Amino acid sequence: MSSKRTKLHRRSFMKTALSASAAIAMPQIVPGSALGLDGAIPPSERIVLGGIGIGNRGAYDLGCFLEQKDVQFVAVCDVKEARRTAVKKMADKLYGNQDCAMYRDFRDLLDRSDIDAVLIATGPNWHATAAMYAAKAGKDMYCEKPCTKNIAQSLILKETMRRTGRVFQAGTQRRNLPHFAFACELARTGKLGKLKRVYAHPNGMSALVSGWLPAEQEPFNDVVDWDMYLGPAAWRPFNAKLLDGFNFEKGGGLVGGGVLEWGSHCVDLCQWAVGDDKVPIHYNPPKDGQIVATYADGVELVFREEGWIPLGSCPVRFEGETGWVEAGDSGKLVLSSPELLAGRAVDEIGGYPATFHVRDFLDCVKTRNLPKGNADAACAAHIACHAANIAVALERKVTFDPVKNEFVGDEQANRLRSEALREPWRL
Repeated sequence: MSSKRTKLHRRSFMKTALSASAAIAMPQIVPGSALGLDGAIPPSERIVLGGIGIGNRGAYDLGCFLEQKDVQFVAVCDVKEARRTAVKKMADKLYGNQDCAMYRDFRDLLDRSDIDAVLIATGPNWHATAAMYAAKAGKDMYCEKPCTKNIAQSLILKETMRRTGRVFQAGTQRRNLPHFAFACELARTGKLGKLKRVYAHPNGMSALVSGWLPAEQEPFNDVVDWDMYLGPAAWRPFNAKLLDGFNFEKGGGLVGGGVLEWGSHCVDLCQWAVGDDKVPIHYNPPKDGQIVATYADGVELVFREEGWIPLGSCPVRFEGETGWVEAGDSGKLVLSSPELLAGRAVDEIGGYPATFHVRDFLDCVKTRNLPKGNADAACAAHIACHAANIAVALERKVTFDPVKNEFVGDEQANRLRSEALREPWRL
């Protein structure tokens, strides 16, 4: 403490006291938006959101989030400068400020204590790794699909979300569309009789391996952070073509192909119809334009590209002993009998919008309930796709033990359950 004393004149004391009294006596003006008036959501009830990897699909997802009044988007992370600035411009225009922060390293975004949840819409190479980092940072997440690169990642994803208690929503938005939900309900509740087969559209039946393109001049990190773009995948030289389009993998190893990409949607719906607590055990390689997998109870999961009723993209079909139903992205259903509707009117929502799926996620962030595309469901559907893909790659039948989570007596198949991550990344 200083030995000097500060002199306070009586006039100054009175002036200060009067100002304080006036401040207490005068009513404080609080904006109506802070109180939730006129339909506005008060800040205390908003979900503060950050975005990681916001390209074409991510921009669509983000648009669905920004439509929700209880979302406040505050930060974007992307390895590409052009995408960072585009998203910031969109957010700042919406909110009428300059507050949206930009990051090149997603870990800096996750370090922010004010962010409740994140949208992960990177390339599939990053999905699982970014999701695990987000969970450990205490963030809930909406993660685009395919969510994992292999069986091991699928299991780790499920375990991590259970252990951390985070809300995870896979970007399998068709689970929140009424006609798909109704079709799955018919199969799951026995309205079709004993279930015999479920059909998924794979959009390709080839197991791909990442290529290697000629080296080109690498841009500055601020423009494109190539090392961060590769992330946990094996290193390879920069080539601009690898920055375009939808890439499954940026390093060595088995890649998903159409079995994993569309399977993340179509097989996910088949899993919902059969039961999310099970996966097929026998997987056959392609034959006569089909891949047939069989569950322990004899139900068949059939991947096929042809023979569909023209109901739009991502078709599924469920067949039981007494009836069948088929659905697609047109929003329409075709049933073996109109009696299956039982007088119900099912909304036809075409174009597979993600708005309902986003709303389901946000509601679960608040209630801490499981969303429709939770980590357990995503794990089962992805394991089915990865196992089918391994049968395609090995060109022979494989048998999977869902209790031990390994292939029975098959060293070659078991080696394809996982792959090493490049330093310094860990799950």
